[in-house]
Amino acid sequence: MEEVRRGKTKTGVASWMRRKLAMVFLLVLAAFVVLGVRLYLIVRDNSETYKRQVLSQQQYDSRALPARRGRIVDANGTVFALSERVYNIILDTKALLEKDSYLGPTMAALVSKFGIDEETVLTYINTHPGSRYYVLKRTVPFEQITAFRDLMDEESENYNENIHGVWFEEGYRRSYPNGALAGNVIGFTTSDGNGLYGVEEYYNDVLSGTPGREYGYLGDDANPQYTVIPASAGNTVVLTIDSNIQAMVERNLREFAEAHENTARMADGAHNIGCIIQNVNTGEILAMAGYPAFNPADTQNREPLLGRPMVDEQGNYVRDDASEYTYLTNELLDGMEYDHLMQQYNALWRNFCISDTYEPGSVVKPFTVAAALENGTITGNEWYQCNGQLHVGDYDIACHNKAGHGAVSVSRGIEVSCNVAMMHIGASMGIPEFAKFQNVFNFGLKTGVDLAGEARTQDLVFGADQMGETELATYSFGQGFNVTMIETISAFSSLVNGGYYYEPHVVKRIVSDSGATVKNIEPRVLKQTVSATTSDIIRNYCNQVVSGQEGSGKSARPAGYRIGGKTGTAETLPRTQKKWFVVSFMGYAPADNPQIAIYVVVDRPNAAEQDSSRYATTIVKGILTEVLPYLGIPMTEALTPEEQEELHRMRERTYLLYDLPEEEGEEGTEENGEETPEETPQEPGMTTAQAENTEAQQTP
Repeated sequence: MEEVRRGKTKTGVASWMRRKLAMVFLLVLAAFVVLGVRLYLIVRDNSETYKRQVLSQQQYDSRALPARRGRIVDANGTVFALSERVYNIILDTKALLEKDSYLGPTMAALVSKFGIDEETVLTYINTHPGSRYYVLKRTVPFEQITAFRDLMDEESENYNENIHGVWFEEGYRRSYPNGALAGNVIGFTTSDGNGLYGVEEYYNDVLSGTPGREYGYLGDDANPQYTVIPASAGNTVVLTIDSNIQAMVERNLREFAEAHENTARMADGAHNIGCIIQNVNTGEILAMAGYPAFNPADTQNREPLLGRPMVDEQGNYVRDDASEYTYLTNELLDGMEYDHLMQQYNALWRNFCISDTYEPGSVVKPFTVAAALENGTITGNEWYQCNGQLHVGDYDIACHNKAGHGAVSVSRGIEVSCNVAMMHIGASMGIPEFAKFQNVFNFGLKTGVDLAGEARTQDLVFGADQMGETELATYSFGQGFNVTMIETISAFSSLVNGGYYYEPHVVKRIVSDSGATVKNIEPRVLKQTVSATTSDIIRNYCNQVVSGQEGSGKSARPAGYRIGGKTGTAETLPRTQKKWFVVSFMGYAPADNPQIAIYVVVDRPNAAEQDSSRYATTIVKGILTEVLPYLGIPMTEALTPEEQEELHRMRERTYLLYDLPEEEGEEGTEENGEETPEETPQEPGMTTAQAENTEAQQTP
């Protein structure tokens, strides 16, 4: 009986527990039903509100803030490049379509304030109703968006509550206030702000700054909250370039080119014209210019291309069977594929002064003499007999004066630019010593100038193991190997400043956005090329080139100043029946205490007869006539009445060769013309493979 009672008790408890569990299950199920209904109502009634909050969170989460790129200024603070704040106009299509009342007023305002193409935008809206990001217009200045912002500002009297779905994305646009001035030195930037060419590329990391970042998150009230790490602006780069000197140089190059345009062929005044002015005692570049120039703010303007020699897809000049070049016209440009067209622009954007190579010609002769003096091979008292040519190896290598100079001292050899004297001096040194001094003067090596695009010439200069007696002979007077302008003027500065080779540079200081100096770039002596004694001797020789009775560079002397220097004329490769020349003048001023060196190169001047260095010397004269007084360098010579009148005519000067008075002993004349004779084959001084490589290096 007791057992039965116990059994009934256990059964009752179990039944009660089951009922209790069922009630709990039902309560939980009811709660889920209530939550489900509530969630449905939230989604149905408030989905857009919460979606916008989430999208807002996504839009601003880790958004990059652009950094302002640093400025580029000249030595006096004149601005060459700066970055201006601009805005991209962004359309949020989904927000615009939230209400029917938004579309009409917003489109009307966009058309009125920014000239937006309404039909194009409406087509996009219809095909992309859910878009949150569509760029309507890029790089709009702040002053142009002010009126539109007033329409969206609730506190403005022009506020319109139906202007919706438009916002402005901040950015920066690179600006070049001085246009094309120093464009080849400055370079430019891509659309995403990276530097190309020149200072913009070489100092890209210094100029770029550090982008900021804006982080977003949802606060307790479900509204977006933001944390901002501000962007840091880039540093300012202060150049050694003086914009006033730069402008003088560019004006003289332009006047020469315009005077010779379409003279012997329908083309520019020359394939290229370059000029560098360097402080001989610091290595600082005061001016560096090429013609034609381009505007960094308008890099794809066709105008500078017209009249230039066309290049092929590999960047080599295009020639026909008669060794004539093809020159660019609008018709040729119109028919080009994009990649080929870009090759023409790349040729234009290159800095001729550092990126193109060429055979230097007779400006090398002072280096040959300096090397022989320095190693004791000659004393300077030697004499040589020039009969117009010298047999070396298997070749008769001619002097530019085919009639011969007769008895030639070392000094006169420089003054009249005698090839035969130089070949004798080179032979007396021997190949190992000559090749050693090529390296001492940095020929075949980069200078390290702080600009993007410096050409490498190592493969264009023979070492001792590659050089034979014929190469030694042609190298001694500047043919058979290639150099760059920056390579040559830096070495020449060491010849006239006491022997100190300074690293060339175009930047003197880097300054932070707050104005603090981050880095000073001090003059840096890399080596001593020659002794002070040798330097003094070479200066005396080069002074005679300009002031001597037989000097080939007399037409380079500016009124009131005594200067020194050396002319150069070199036939380009390949050496064909059609003659093409690079002519040049390397000089310094004042003659007795050089402060600056100047180097002008005219690559294939537009003239029937190109082999006259006067195309270069007259440019030098015009530049120095302006630059030397500007630098405060006092005149060293009394002005003649003719020179006084000449200074008054400066603004009306012309560089047409046939307008210049003849000078006795001038290069390029039949009696005393510096040229590579037809008898000299292509091979001396250069193998066929190297010749082909050299020609490629001469082209953009």
